[in-house]
Amino acid sequence: MTMQIADTMSLSASDSKARAQAAAARDNLRTEPRAVRIAIITLAVLFLTVFVVLPLVVVFAQAFSRGILAYFTALAEPEAMAAIKLTLIVAAISVGLNLVFGLVAAWAIAKFDFPGKTFLITLIDLPFSVSPVISGLVFVLLFGAQGYFGSWLRDHDIQILFAVPGIVLATTFVTFPFVARALIPLMQEQGTQEEEAATSLGASGLQTFFRVTLPNIKWGVLYGVLLCNARAMGEFGAVSVVSGHIRGETNTMPLLVEILYNEYQFVAAFAIASLLAMLALITLIAKTVLERHLDEGQDASDH
Repeated sequence: MTMQIADTMSLSASDSKARAQAAAARDNLRTEPRAVRIAIITLAVLFLTVFVVLPLVVVFAQAFSRGILAYFTALAEPEAMAAIKLTLIVAAISVGLNLVFGLVAAWAIAKFDFPGKTFLITLIDLPFSVSPVISGLVFVLLFGAQGYFGSWLRDHDIQILFAVPGIVLATTFVTFPFVARALIPLMQEQGTQEEEAATSLGASGLQTFFRVTLPNIKWGVLYGVLLCNARAMGEFGAVSVVSGHIRGETNTMPLLVEILYNEYQFVAAFAIASLLAMLALITLIAKTVLERHLDEGQDASDH
């Protein structure tokens, strides 16, 4: 009994010592003078206010400057509705394609070793280093009237550039790293033990993927799809090159904002821009929630 009491006292003492060390570590992180900390925080708040908050306030203030009726009237214009519809269609197709590619690429890179693996990772990162305008010009060189496939496409009456297929291709190219890059580190950290166990129990490749791999990466998939969708809806450079700016047909929301603003239709331009701004805010909130789920999943796997 005496030994148990002694052990309990020693454990309490060690816990108290650990808490004291943790408190000391927290205090060591605050070694800067109070004035310096206040100055740094103030600078950060001012920076966010000037470059994030104020632009958003201006966008919504201009959009509603003539009232709610004018705002919804601008959004209900046939040209605006066509741009919104085209943006949603292009985003849905490009995100769907990138979801399939991202899952396949991440599964191959994280779970298998094969020749050219490093080269594949480099190719996935390529759109991050290439200007979207350059990528659009590449599609012009390939599918334009004077491009490599231009004469063949013309002979077979197939329209790629200045049509929806060209916009989808350009958007897919600039957005395809997002899903793969969100999943590769997550799947690498999880390892292959669960897949190997499922395979040893007789599960096929597809059964292993849908019943073991996919449930473990569901939050990562949603995270990658979220970022991919946000970029797809807001893409301007590559789409501007391949769209042809045909009003009511090939103008997405970002392109229409530029056209309306250049024509001094400020309420209509900022009304469309406010939709993109709301998308950015929703993306930010969803991103925070998904990051929390990802962190909780990683902590659970560690334990």
